[in-house]
Amino acid sequence: MGGLYFLLPTLLVIFVSFLIIRAAAIALMMTGMDEKRAGFQALSAFSGTGFTTKEAELVINYPLRRRIITWLMILGNVGIVTVIVTTTTSLVTSKGFTLPINVVILLLGIYVIYRVATRKGFIKRWENYIKGRLIKSHAFEEGIAEDLLHLIEGYGLVRVTIKEDHPFIGCSLLECKLTKKGLLVLGIERGKSWIPIPKAREKMNKGDNIIVYGPLKVLRSLFREK
Repeated sequence: MGGLYFLLPTLLVIFVSFLIIRAAAIALMMTGMDEKRAGFQALSAFSGTGFTTKEAELVINYPLRRRIITWLMILGNVGIVTVIVTTTTSLVTSKGFTLPINVVILLLGIYVIYRVATRKGFIKRWENYIKGRLIKSHAFEEGIAEDLLHLIEGYGLVRVTIKEDHPFIGCSLLECKLTKKGLLVLGIERGKSWIPIPKAREKMNKGDNIIVYGPLKVLRSLFREK
């Protein structure tokens, strides 16, 4: 039964690995990444597989995400090596009828871990714990506007000055039909005043600085210098 003593650490490492991957996914979601993508990135980094170039750009360009993925890769390598070593040692040291017994115990243990890990109640409690810890972390006090606005994916946030010859002068936001073009005016700087989230009837005047969010192609076509 000597091999059994190596199986227990193996199962423990597998269980802890699951918790780490889920915690990392929560951390990535808190940087503005959607749930499915965060889960995939966490699993990919931990296992060292499936980390595509396009998806990697969503991580590489943001320092906080890079730190999360870096730690995942380090812990993943340690965890995988540990599982391989302990499992191999367990099987090698097994003699006679203990070999199939240890194999069955290993498979049964993995199944139990899977059942526990997929229980909604358990997952919810773990996620809430991780969120609570991360919220208190100074790392998550950093700005994540770029992540939330998807600036790396062809969207932009620009500050445009309405000059004398601009066709939008005297035109309300509704009349300009900016929303139909996929644009959103987040605010208007008018002199020393600031109009946040202006209403549709708000008109643009000469000298206004408008803060607009939307696809970069549309922004360039509407507000490029003449």
